[in-house]
Amino acid sequence: MDYYDYIIVGGGASGLMSAYRMSKDVFFDDKTILILDKVKKNSNDRTWCYWETENDEWNDIASASWKNIIFKSELYKTKESIAPYRYKMIRSRDFYTKIFTHLKTKPNITFQLANVLDIQQRAGTAEVITTDTIFKTKTVLNSILFNDAYKNQTKYPVLQQHFVGFFIRTKKNYFDESAATFMDFTVAQKGNTRFMYVLPYAKNEALFEYTLFSKELLPYDHYKSEIEKYLKDKNITDYEIIEKEQGSIPMTSYKFWKNNSKNIIHIGTAGGWSKASTGFTFKNTTNKTAQLIKHIKEGKSLTKFHKVKKFWFYDVLLLDILSKQNELGASIFGKMFQKNHPNQILKFLDEETSFLEDLKIQLKMPIWLFINALLKRIF
Repeated sequence: MDYYDYIIVGGGASGLMSAYRMSKDVFFDDKTILILDKVKKNSNDRTWCYWETENDEWNDIASASWKNIIFKSELYKTKESIAPYRYKMIRSRDFYTKIFTHLKTKPNITFQLANVLDIQQRAGTAEVITTDTIFKTKTVLNSILFNDAYKNQTKYPVLQQHFVGFFIRTKKNYFDESAATFMDFTVAQKGNTRFMYVLPYAKNEALFEYTLFSKELLPYDHYKSEIEKYLKDKNITDYEIIEKEQGSIPMTSYKFWKNNSKNIIHIGTAGGWSKASTGFTFKNTTNKTAQLIKHIKEGKSLTKFHKVKKFWFYDVLLLDILSKQNELGASIFGKMFQKNHPNQILKFLDEETSFLEDLKIQLKMPIWLFINALLKRIF
């Protein structure tokens, strides 16, 4: 069989979440759906975090959650409640298990191992080209970046949110399980935007993640030594590393969605679904997949799915600043947290604030930086 009503290219968060939403909607019960990927994911290859109210649709697989967040910089430090939000962590293995367990109950949805080489728009259909087969479909949901077009343009800067994380277990109880360290900028900045991210999920277990917003990645040993130094500074010396993770997420306002066509829509990072200014993706994917399924059911054009919002432009300005003066990240975020309640910041980062609320946040930040970036962008 080489024809399907829908083909999902990529079995990561956005692809599997799209398939899951289709599987829960009777509209798709008589539609054939194929998921293609080189591997069927079933391990903890990544950790997703997001903030949401007490009970949300992923609550059953959240491995930990926190009612308080900690922010630290040389300018300002705080620990505050984020009620009614909770900051939540999902391990990818639990996500994959949940999705694939449910998809097994849907005979119209098939997962197939395949190396996808390309996708092409044809007259009235789309083709998905693999090493073995050319599949045809009326709709492709693609989550794979097939080229570096976003890196090879100069209109929008490209940074990376890159990180290495150690899940550690200590012999003594060191950690406060009620608070997640959202950003700790007290680490040496070294001309970049650098912070430590700490998620304590037991009194003697926590994830320590050394993260940068910058253009260039570092040698692995640099991340490792910075985590070791941070632990030593906290007097945590007797520990074992249970797991490690490493990743890089593009931070750019490049218009990925301009490549959408009549029968092909790009989703996830390939569709510009990662929050450009922070790299947060899971909450955006949750919202975007729900919107996309509704859009498809209503028979609307795939080229009309993406709407450019004011938040896209805010992200452009921040990235313009950090691309030229990367060392300013700590002070920008420090001002933001110093003069705004964390709840309002989280609402802003979720792109749910009104224009008046936006102004209240922005006017308490180093506004001259953003005015200068705005003028340069305009002229």
